[in-house]
Amino acid sequence: MVAALTRTLRLASIVICLIVAASFAIFAIQQTESASGQQTEAVNSSNPNVVNPASRPVGTKKGTVHRVIDEAAEAVTSPFSGIVSSGSEWAVEGIKLALTLIIYGFGLGYVARVIRVRV
Repeated sequence: MVAALTRTLRLASIVICLIVAASFAIFAIQQTESASGQQTEAVNSSNPNVVNPASRPVGTKKGTVHRVIDEAAEAVTSPFSGIVSSGSEWAVEGIKLALTLIIYGFGLGYVARVIRVRV
C-alpha cells in the first residue's frame, strides 16, 4: 500500500513537471518565432525596396495536443497566478515554471521519500 502511494506520488511529480516544462518550451518557441518575424519586418520596412516574404502573421491557432498541454499546465500553475504579477510574459512563465518545479517536483518527491522512510 505504501509502496504504491510513493510510486504514485513520484509519477505524479514527474508528469506534472514534464507538462509544465513542455508548456514553457512551446511558449518559448512561439515567442522566438514571433520575435524573429518582427525583427525581419522591422529590417525590411527600413528599406522600402525590399519585399518581405515572411510578413505573414505567426499562427495563433493551437493544435489539440498544444491546447491540452496548455490547459493542463494552466490547471497545475493556477495556484501561482496570484503570486506572479509582472509585465513581462517571460517573467510570468519562468516564475510559474520555477514554482511548479519546486513545489510539485521537489515537494512531491520529498513527501514520497518521507512516507517511504516513516513506514
